[in-house]
Amino acid sequence: MKAIMVMFDSLNRHMLPSYGGDMIHAPNFTRLAERTVTFDRSYAGSMPCMPARRELHTGRYNFLHRSWGPLEPFDESMPELLKEHGIYTHLSTDHQHYFEDGGGTYHTRYTSWQFARGQEGDPFKGHVADPDLSNILVMRNPVMMRQDEINRTYFTDESKQPQAVTFDNGLEFIRTNHEEDNWYLQIETFDPHEPFFTQQKYKDLYPHDYDGPQFDWPDYRKVIETPEQAQHMRYEYAALVSMCDAYLGKVLDIMDELNLWEDTMLIVNTDHGFLLGEHDWWAKIRQPFFEEIIHTPLFIWDPRSKKQNERRTSLVQTIDLPATLLEFFDVPRPDTMFGQPLRDVINNDTPVHQAVLFGQHGAHINVTDGRYVYMRAPVSEDNTPLFDYTMMPTHMHNRFGVEELQDIQLAEPFDFTQGCRVMKIPTRKSNYGHEYGTLLYDLENDPKQAKPIEDNIIEQQMIEHMVKLMQQNDAPPEQYERIGLSLP
Repeated sequence: MKAIMVMFDSLNRHMLPSYGGDMIHAPNFTRLAERTVTFDRSYAGSMPCMPARRELHTGRYNFLHRSWGPLEPFDESMPELLKEHGIYTHLSTDHQHYFEDGGGTYHTRYTSWQFARGQEGDPFKGHVADPDLSNILVMRNPVMMRQDEINRTYFTDESKQPQAVTFDNGLEFIRTNHEEDNWYLQIETFDPHEPFFTQQKYKDLYPHDYDGPQFDWPDYRKVIETPEQAQHMRYEYAALVSMCDAYLGKVLDIMDELNLWEDTMLIVNTDHGFLLGEHDWWAKIRQPFFEEIIHTPLFIWDPRSKKQNERRTSLVQTIDLPATLLEFFDVPRPDTMFGQPLRDVINNDTPVHQAVLFGQHGAHINVTDGRYVYMRAPVSEDNTPLFDYTMMPTHMHNRFGVEELQDIQLAEPFDFTQGCRVMKIPTRKSNYGHEYGTLLYDLENDPKQAKPIEDNIIEQQMIEHMVKLMQQNDAPPEQYERIGLSLP
C-alpha cells in the first residue's frame, strides 16, 4: 500500500468550485472531488502553520499547552512511526518554516526530504544592495518583503517557482518508486499563502482594471484599502490558487497514468484558510477564527473502499489525518493520539466526533458541533494566567530570549509527555480574543456568521462539549481560569 498527501497552505474552502465557489478557475479541484470523498465539515485545530503541522504529526491539539514550536522529544510523530514500521516516508516541500528555529525538528522525522527555496522572505539569495520597494502598497514586514523582492528576481519562469519545484520533486519520487510498496509521500507547498506571487498566465485568468502599486501581500488587520485595491488582492490570490490547481492536476495525471488509484491513498488538505475581506478583515490570527479561516477543504481517496464523487457531513479535523494514515498502513496508533481514523467516515459517514476544539494559544478557545460555533474569550484584558509548556522554547523565527526564561518552573508530566516534566514559562502578554468577547453562532441559520446569537441553553451545551474535550486533552488548569470556567 502507498499514500500521497498533497497539502496546501491557506487554501480557502469557500472559494473552491467543489464547495460552491464561483470565482476561482480550478478545474482540477472539481476533477479531484469527482475521484474522492469530499468532507463538508472538516476543521483545523491549532493555528497557524507549525501548530497545525504538529497536529499532523501527533494527532493531538497543540494550542492548549503551547504556541509555535518544534516537535518535542516526547512527541510521537506519524511519519516517524511509519518509518519505524518499515514504511518509507518522503517530504517534498517549500514550506520555509520547517527550517527556522520554531520548526526545526519536523522534516527530520521523514526517511528523506527535499526543500525548494524562496517562499515568503526565505533568506535564499544574498543581495547587499537594497531592492526598490517604492511601488509596494503595504509594507507588512520590511525585512521579509525586502528579501522576497530579491527572491522574485530569480523566479523568471514558472519552473523556477518553489511550488513548481516542490511538485516536480514529488512527481519524480512517484515515478522512481511507483512499482515499490509501502511508502508515504507528502507533497507540501506553501502556496497559496501570501505573498500571492505567480506568473502572468494565471493572472490573465482574472482580467480586471488596476493600475495601482504592487499589492499581493496583505497586512494582518482590518481592510482599509479602496474597493478596487481589495478586489485586486482577491484576484492575486485567485491566480495563485489556479496555479495550485494546475499542479494538483499533475498529481491526478500521474495517478491516472500509473494506475495508482488501485493501491494508493490520496489526501488533499490544507492547514487553514485566509480572510480576503470577509468580516472586513485580511488574513488570520488577529481576529476570531471565522469559518473562512477554520473550516477547511478536505478530499480523500481510499483504495480499499473506492468511494468517489460522494460527500461526508461528519465532523473531522487535522488531528484525524495521522490516525487515518497509521490505520491505512496497519501501524498501531499511540495512546497519546487523540485523532481518529477516518476509514468508517469515508465508507459510510460514521461520526467520530460529537464536537471538536480549535484555537490559537492565548486566544479564544473555540468549539463546534457542526451546527453551532462557540468562541470563549479570555475574561481579563491581560489574558492571564497563561503559560507555555515545552522542552523546546522557540518562537517562529528565533529562540526564547533570556529575559523570557528567568521565571521558568518545572511542571508535572501531562498525559502525553511520556513521563517527562516540561518547562512552564510565562507567556508573552497578548489580548487576542478579549476585545471581541465571547461569541456564539448558529451556522445553519447564519452560515456567514453575520450576527452572534444569545441562547443560554445552547451556550451551556457548548460549554459542556468544551470542558469535556479540554479534560480529554489534559488542558492545564489555568486555561479554564483564563476563559472564566471552573476546573472540573
